[in-house]
Amino acid sequence: MRIHKSVVLCLFLSLICSLSALAQTTALHCSKLLDVRSGKYVNDALILIADGRIGSFGPAASVRVPANAHAIDVPGTCLPGLIDVHTHLTDDPESGFGYAELGISVPREAIYGAKNARKTLLAGFTTVRNVGASGYTDVAVRDGINAGDIPGPRMLVSGPQLSITGGHCDNNLLPFEYHKTADGVADGPWAVRKKVREAIKYGADLIKVCASGGVTSKGDLPGAEQYTLEEMKAIADEAHRLGRKVAAHAHGTQAIKDAILAGIDTIEHASLIDDEGIALAKQHHVWLDMDIYDDDYILAEGPKHGMLPESIAKERSLGLLQRQNFRKAFLAGAPMGFATDAGNFPHGDNWKQFPKMVEWGMKPIDAIRSATVNAAQIIGWSDRVGAIDKNYFADIIAVDGDPLADVSSLGRIRFVMKGGEIFRNDYSGHTP
Repeated sequence: MRIHKSVVLCLFLSLICSLSALAQTTALHCSKLLDVRSGKYVNDALILIADGRIGSFGPAASVRVPANAHAIDVPGTCLPGLIDVHTHLTDDPESGFGYAELGISVPREAIYGAKNARKTLLAGFTTVRNVGASGYTDVAVRDGINAGDIPGPRMLVSGPQLSITGGHCDNNLLPFEYHKTADGVADGPWAVRKKVREAIKYGADLIKVCASGGVTSKGDLPGAEQYTLEEMKAIADEAHRLGRKVAAHAHGTQAIKDAILAGIDTIEHASLIDDEGIALAKQHHVWLDMDIYDDDYILAEGPKHGMLPESIAKERSLGLLQRQNFRKAFLAGAPMGFATDAGNFPHGDNWKQFPKMVEWGMKPIDAIRSATVNAAQIIGWSDRVGAIDKNYFADIIAVDGDPLADVSSLGRIRFVMKGGEIFRNDYSGHTP
C-alpha cells in the first residue's frame, strides 16, 4: 500500500507539533503550596505550566504529568506572585528627597524605573500598580517590560498625578520666577476631565488624584482637603466613562469621605480616617491602601537623603495615627489592600510591610491575602493574578519557611517565576 507524500508530511508535522507542546510544559514541584483563598497548605504539590499559564495543579500524586515535561524542583513554600498596589518605581529614595529631586531629569527617572522594576520582581512582587510618575516615565517602563526589553513586574500605571495648583502633587519647591507647574495640575471640573483624557491619551491604565495635602510636599497640610467634592466627582465620572479606575491620595478625614462619595475606587494612605469614613468605605466597598511601613524608613533615613524638615515633622504627626487607624479599619471589616508607597523607601523592601500589618492587627494570612486576592480585585485582574488557579498567569514565588507562622519569611524569596519564565531560582544556584 502506498501512502501519499502529503499524508506523511501531515503526520510528521502533527507529531512535531505534539512534541513541541509537550516540551513547553513545565512541571513545578513544590514542597508546600499555599492556597491563599483557603489559607491552607497543599503538601508535596505539583503545578503544570504551559504557554505562561497554569494548567493542572494539586497534590503530586493526583496530577498527570506529560512524559516530556520539564521538571523543576522547588524545596520551599510556593505561593502566588505578590502584588503591591501603590508603588513609585521611577522614584529612588537614595537619590534624594526635597530639593535634590530638582536635579533628576525625566530620562534619569526612567532609568531608575528600569533598575527598580528588576529589584521589585526579584523580591517576589510580580505585579504592581504604579501611582504617579512625571513625564509618563512609568508608561515607558511598563512598555519596556511588556516588550521584553527589561525585566520587571506586570505594571498598571497612572502617569502624572492630578493636583490642584499648589497642591501636594504640584511642584512647590521652585520660586515664582520659574513658573513651574507639574504635569498633572488642573483646577475645576472641566479642566480635570481634560486632564483625565490627556493621561489616558498618553498611556495611563488608571488615574491618580491628590485629594489632600501630603508629607513630602512643601507648604501644605496632610489633613487639608485639596480637590473639592465636585472636582473629584468629575474625575471619577470621566475616568469610569473611559474604562479606568481612580486612586486618591487622601490623608485627611474629609478628603477621604469626599473621595468615597465621589465614586473613587481606592483611598491611598487614609491616615486620618474616622469611624464615618470607615463605614463609608465598607458601604461603598472602597479599598483602603494604607502604607504603614514607610514611616520607619522616612524617620530614620529621610533626613540623610534631603527630606525637608517640615516633611519629617509631618510624618511624625501622622505615622502612629495611621497605624492605629489601620487597626481600627481592619477590625471593622473595611476592604484592605497591600500598598507600600515604595519609592519613599528602597524598592525590593516592599515585603517589610507584612510584619507591620501583623503587628497592627492582621493575621499572616490576612496580610498575604491583601497582597494576592485582595490586590487582584483592586486592580481588576482577579481572573489572572493573585492565586494559583487554572488559566491564571504562572506568576509563582517560593520562600524558605512558613509564612503563615512567620510572615517575615516573605523577605526570604528564593524563587520567582513570572508568566512561566524563571527570573530567580536560588535552589538551582541561579541567583540574580
